[in-house]
Amino acid sequence: MEKHTISVGQKIAFGLGMLANQMFPAALGIFIVVLINDLGFNPLLYGVIAFIPRFIDAITDPLMGFISDNTKSKWGKRRQYVFVGALLTGISFISMWQLYPENGINFNFWYFLFFSLLFYLGITIFGIPFVAMGYEMSDDFHERTQVMAIAQFIGQFAWIIVPWFWVFIYDPTIFEDPASGSRQLSIIVGILCTLLAIIPAIFIKSKSSLNEKNLVPVTKENIGKSFTNTFIILGDAFRNIPFRKLCIATVLVFGSFQTIAAFSFFIIVHYLFMGDAGAAGIWPTLHGSIGATITTFLVIPIISLMTKKFGKRDTFLISQGISIIGYILFWFLFIPGKPYMFLVALPFFSFGIGGLFTLMMSMTADVCDYEELRNGLPRKEGTFGAFYWWMVKLGVALAGLFSGLIMYYVGFSADALSQPEGALTGLRLAYSGIPIIGTLTAMYVMRDYDLNENKAYEIKKQLETRRQEEKLSVI
Repeated sequence: MEKHTISVGQKIAFGLGMLANQMFPAALGIFIVVLINDLGFNPLLYGVIAFIPRFIDAITDPLMGFISDNTKSKWGKRRQYVFVGALLTGISFISMWQLYPENGINFNFWYFLFFSLLFYLGITIFGIPFVAMGYEMSDDFHERTQVMAIAQFIGQFAWIIVPWFWVFIYDPTIFEDPASGSRQLSIIVGILCTLLAIIPAIFIKSKSSLNEKNLVPVTKENIGKSFTNTFIILGDAFRNIPFRKLCIATVLVFGSFQTIAAFSFFIIVHYLFMGDAGAAGIWPTLHGSIGATITTFLVIPIISLMTKKFGKRDTFLISQGISIIGYILFWFLFIPGKPYMFLVALPFFSFGIGGLFTLMMSMTADVCDYEELRNGLPRKEGTFGAFYWWMVKLGVALAGLFSGLIMYYVGFSADALSQPEGALTGLRLAYSGIPIIGTLTAMYVMRDYDLNENKAYEIKKQLETRRQEEKLSVI
């Protein structure tokens, strides 16, 4: 069977788009701390602004999947949306962080909420077609993993670089105050990420879709029908059992991680350094940056090799099992006066998120083949990508809401000189406990995922035979 390989240049172009796709949320996660720590947003306001835009974003994803899958254009189905979405995302990201304390919490809340809605709309317009591009780049089982591994390798540099923003933002010799730092850094991030995000639109090859006859016209009426049929279509997608398992497992792993992601800063500053952000220095930065460095240079290459020996499912189970060790170690290795000890947990912890999207994006591409064989044409990379990220974003939206509720419930207050009794213990319990529960549940869901290499190649063979028969029938 012929193997279709992708040039290194194409893989890098996709990877640079992935860097932008990860840089935006990575920077958002850092700057969000400024809202709580320096602009006076209480945990409940944080929960609201974390939930509402992401919830609406999750609703718009299936619509964008429909539009992208059915667009007739000489540029193909995806490239124009990636370009426009990149511009909207960059402009709105810069705008949303132009916050001034003197404007007051109410004004800043509504201002931030408005531009964050535009930001997430831009992410949808860019991200859904961009991810579908990746699914379409190869039809080979292992080549797909290589495409996603390179993309995740490049994308992980966002998580290496961005944690250092904490150092810059809180350095009074660089910025007047953290709010000023977030305003100015957002301009640099917005411009850089926009340039990176348009690279796939320019350089990744795509075929004209003008002559494709099996596409649904992208009209106002059909878009409306797509919206009203969203949950019907979602139900159909969920009848695809391998796809359903991928979605549920991703939400469990990533959603539980996102629920506690912001807590690392607060635990390090308030538990290890008694609330003194200056004394904490670069330790919050090292937590994120070293973890991402380990993911980039150790975890992703290991995951890529493991898939060839153990297969994608077993690699997922092994990597997530290793991450649980990391979360357990964090409970014991966050030690006041010995901040360096938590570094021991990072190599184990990094296998969780580091392996997750490399494997899941590769497996989703396999699922698209399975769906085509199951239901026939047209291909549904955009729709499946949209619903996959719909689930992810819904999970992230709920995670943001839960983060605020957890902080509120345990009584944690970022601007307090001392924390109420039990507040930091509550954060630490959540930090280790929630991801462990989520990961174990995800492993249980994936235990009998059966779309392995042999089955994937058999599906590919049957699809090639079907397509050849269809060509002959037309002749």
